[in-house]
Amino acid sequence: MRAMVLPGPGLPLERRELPLPEPGPGEVRLRVRACGVCRTDLHVVDGELPWPGHPVVPGHEVVGRVEAVGPGVDRFRTGDRAGVPWLGWTCGACRFCAAGRENLCERARFTGYHRDGGYAEAVVADARYAFPLPDGYGDDAAAPLLCAGLIGHRAWAPVREAPRLGLYGFGAAAHLVAQLARHAGQRVFAFTRPGDAEGQAFARRLGAEWAGGSDGPAPEPLDAAILFAPVGALVPAALRAVEPGGTVVCAGIHMSDLPSFPYALLWGERTVRSVANLTRADGEALLSLAARVPLRVEVSRYPLDRANEALADLRGGRLRGAAVLVP
Repeated sequence: MRAMVLPGPGLPLERRELPLPEPGPGEVRLRVRACGVCRTDLHVVDGELPWPGHPVVPGHEVVGRVEAVGPGVDRFRTGDRAGVPWLGWTCGACRFCAAGRENLCERARFTGYHRDGGYAEAVVADARYAFPLPDGYGDDAAAPLLCAGLIGHRAWAPVREAPRLGLYGFGAAAHLVAQLARHAGQRVFAFTRPGDAEGQAFARRLGAEWAGGSDGPAPEPLDAAILFAPVGALVPAALRAVEPGGTVVCAGIHMSDLPSFPYALLWGERTVRSVANLTRADGEALLSLAARVPLRVEVSRYPLDRANEALADLRGGRLRGAAVLVP
């Protein structure tokens, strides 16, 4: 099979021919139909996450058809459509797993990082961590739901009752969360890269009542904010924007260092919190909600061999919505 392989941190992906992987007990092999390009992939490729010690096939927003089933699998059959997310395996026995917080499992294995991912023509996944996908979304549109959607939903869940919600960084995740928030009756305020008039217009088309640069103030006090941009300096900016009692959620797996800021920004029972990874329950909740809303998923398609170009466009802020690789 063809695959785009990361040979080492900070290096470009290389096209390689790899043996077709065989599913083991409890696993399925999917013929990849689409794979989203996520900012976490960029953190892996750019060496901003610890190197796992072996070449990596990135990609954890994988949509495909089951073409081989390992022993003991009864969750999927050959021909089923399935999605493979970031969370690829957990131990099931640690204190976090026992408490229903498998997203914090200290031995977790992640797709496209520890396990080979979907920048390839085929991928093997633990069937317990794959999802059936809702009808109504084509393969391209379903792919971003598996991380931009899932992590966006997990970040949004603690602030879904906030009447005025700010979204900092209007990329793949925010363009889905904006629609979830509007469906729930929230008012949405979008903060983009300074001067990004096209991105601000995009945010308004998807339901934001106001859109402006992240270098400026909010037009009115907010009740909560979610940071999708991995920029530590936005944390104090968001704290300035939320009222006392407000919450700032940091949604990325990696963020640049936070600058020092006066305690007065945090005082007044404001809260700063992060979200980490996802649980299978998150996936079930988001995919069920996505089937009802429904979500408008904006994608830019790239052939698999142009994965480096897709990553460069994401790095440079040239995407509207999500990039999707199509083998």
